[in-house]
Amino acid sequence: MNNQKTQSAKLAKMAMLVAVSIVLVMIIHFPIFPAVAFLEYDPADIPILIGTFAFGPLAGLVLTVVTSIIQGVTVSAASGLYGIIMHIIATSALTLVAGGIYRKHKSKKAAVIGLVLGAVTMAVVMFFANMLITPAFMG
Repeated sequence: MNNQKTQSAKLAKMAMLVAVSIVLVMIIHFPIFPAVAFLEYDPADIPILIGTFAFGPLAGLVLTVVTSIIQGVTVSAASGLYGIIMHIIATSALTLVAGGIYRKHKSKKAAVIGLVLGAVTMAVVMFFANMLITPAFMG
């Protein structure tokens, strides 16, 4: 019974992190370069990273997928399936690396190293994702 309460509490916390992520996107959401409107800044990954550090990389992956889908059909509906796929790929690369490093060594230093390596990994992964996936959607 106690384990069920723990799991329910974890699920509720993760749902709140998804909700905060969506609200942040609704409030703070703007293009980085106006000429390339699909390159946007939004702080949706902050609650996802908090959940990743609190509950582990797999939880971060779940948070990423749920947030990306909800965001993709509501706030960022203009980007459609392409936006959902790219958001899942980018944020998954970040959360899996950052969460994996932090999980092994729970310290501020490990968190910073994980975030830096996660950002580098995300940049590399997105380079290849843009080469492979973007032509399918953009022609």
